Amino acid sequence: MKKMQSFFDRLSPTLNKIGSNRYLLTIMESMMATLGPIILGSLAVLLLVFPVKAVPKALTAWGFTPILTAVNTFTVGALALYIVFLMARNLVGSFMPEDNGSAAGIIALMSFLFVTPMGNIVTKKVTTSALPSTWLGSQGVFSAMIIGLVVGRLYVYIRQHNWTIKMPNGVPPMVSNAFAALIPTVVIGFLFILIARLFAFTPYGNMHQFIYSVIQIPLRGIGGSIWAMILVSLLMQLLWFFGIHGTNVILPLVTPIWLSMDMENLNAVSNGQTPQNIIGLAFFNVVTWSGLALGLVLLMMFAKSKQYKELGRLSIVPALFGITEPVIFGAPLVLNFDLAIPFIFNNTIALIIAYVVTKIGLVGTFIGAQTVFGLPLGFFAGVEGKISIIVMQLVIQLIVSPLLWYPWFKRADMKAYRAEKSNEG
Repeated sequence: MKKMQSFFDRLSPTLNKIGSNRYLLTIMESMMATLGPIILGSLAVLLLVFPVKAVPKALTAWGFTPILTAVNTFTVGALALYIVFLMARNLVGSFMPEDNGSAAGIIALMSFLFVTPMGNIVTKKVTTSALPSTWLGSQGVFSAMIIGLVVGRLYVYIRQHNWTIKMPNGVPPMVSNAFAALIPTVVIGFLFILIARLFAFTPYGNMHQFIYSVIQIPLRGIGGSIWAMILVSLLMQLLWFFGIHGTNVILPLVTPIWLSMDMENLNAVSNGQTPQNIIGLAFFNVVTWSGLALGLVLLMMFAKSKQYKELGRLSIVPALFGITEPVIFGAPLVLNFDLAIPFIFNNTIALIIAYVVTKIGLVGTFIGAQTVFGLPLGFFAGVEGKISIIVMQLVIQLIVSPLLWYPWFKRADMKAYRAEKSNEG
């Protein structure tokens, strides 16, 4: 273990650099910023397919069904549009804090639309051009990420090399900023016009289809399996154990893959179809809720040692809302080799159990709805629209988790209890 600790001590600076990498942080920040529209779209779908039949019937009678369908279309179904804007805007902000990045975000959105093929709708012998929604939702997420990051970086390069129109002193900042963004807009715009034309000569037909076929589908095949999720969980918990923020290092790499799988499920449900993806970001968040540390807190409530009993009493209320930092740093779990095995492996065991019971049909498939952090136990799973998912989370957190922690905590508790008795003597 000392050799492993020494290895992670040497590796820590590199991992911290990865965790603070501006491109990974941009991906994470941009994905998190879409949480509002995603939650709104998720709630719209949940209401449309609510398990109590009276709710959808009432919504139809009151005329809300087409409105809620439109809400889903312009939130979850248009996720790529939000992401491409945010990617460019946030990346520019990380390089140039004095620039709010809005101009780059608009250029990125414009560029995304340039490479998006138009379609034709024929009604009563009248042909109308239309923008298909195919690439605006989950299928266009990776295109949006790539275009947003490329546009953001090009914008920064052009501005930092002063390829801009400079206005005389005294010109209002609003006018000056508009002219400063003019050359980046023209240069980047023409670049993506050329890209759109070049892809028209390829078998893919457009840039979105190329990225989806060559990048998104293969990455999903690698990162969209339960085995990949298990590996991610193990790596995250291992990094946490050695005091490295595993979530910041690992999660940005898989969030686009898992989130796109959730969006596919939401779209399927909104169209009256059965969701096909068992796993996704929602699955990971619900199953590994609180890192399964609630079970440890419950055991601490009945500990023999004063140390753990007091910590359990202090931690129980936050833990019921998924906030387990008091335990992680108070026990502590970081570099605590007495509790290393459950801390690192419990999430993996829970993921395997949840996957199996979902695969065999005991638990319903997640619809992919996203929710905010801080909801109490049970409510966090409730947005998935299935009672069986709520029951599964309760069983994992209140039964499975304490059982997994018990043998390891019992030994740590007795060690602490003997130390307290020794000090009293």
